[in-house]
Amino acid sequence: MMNEYCINGLTIKENLLRLAGEGNKKFTESLHPGIENVLGVRVPALRQLAAQIAKDDWQAYLQSADTFYMEERMLQGMVIGCLKIKDVEEYLSLVSGFVSLINSWSVCDTFDFAGKQRFVDRNKERVWQFLEGWMQSDKEYEIRFGVVMAMAHYIDADYIQNVLQWMNRIDHEGYYVKMAVAWALSVCYVKFPKETMLLLKENSLDDFTYNKALQKITESFRASPEDKDIIRDMKRKVVKRGTQIVSPII
Repeated sequence: MMNEYCINGLTIKENLLRLAGEGNKKFTESLHPGIENVLGVRVPALRQLAAQIAKDDWQAYLQSADTFYMEERMLQGMVIGCLKIKDVEEYLSLVSGFVSLINSWSVCDTFDFAGKQRFVDRNKERVWQFLEGWMQSDKEYEIRFGVVMAMAHYIDADYIQNVLQWMNRIDHEGYYVKMAVAWALSVCYVKFPKETMLLLKENSLDDFTYNKALQKITESFRASPEDKDIIRDMKRKVVKRGTQIVSPII
């Protein structure tokens, strides 16, 4: 049997259970409906533990890391987000292992690449291919990972069209996919309003995602009042009939 990894004289579970005492379990659970085994450890405390592990024997940690608690999954992503690995393929292989463990929006959204934008800029095409692979998955959180990372690192002059095309192409019923696409489109609009408006006027988005993207744009502090009025008028009318939601054909 593999020896359990320890740091601070405690196993990972013992570290997390100790940190959970300073956390907020009920509040964290309320943000994660349907997700089991939530401890409520605060994110800054998790990041601190991850940074410690990354400076220690992180290989031993990853080999024996468990996924029972949501925070155990989150911690793995945070550790990988601290590692300084020069070989991009070796690093992306570790990231792939983490992506397959994602089971909630927060496990997804608390991850970022080690080196953040600098890492992406040094490997722009390769990382984009990597994200495209996740965006064409059929799994809810794998797609969300691709969308959130694309939003964080690729809404720029060189990649805005690629990002918009992908947001328009993604077709998945998962709530956390739809919300991520809407969020990404709102950021696209703030940074590239003309290009994004063209997509909003002609697209393949389902009604929920489209209307949610408009809502997020109107909630942005960076969109002008005039633009917000135009965006509000673009909302699709959705008529509810029984349990079905039908968009009127105009």
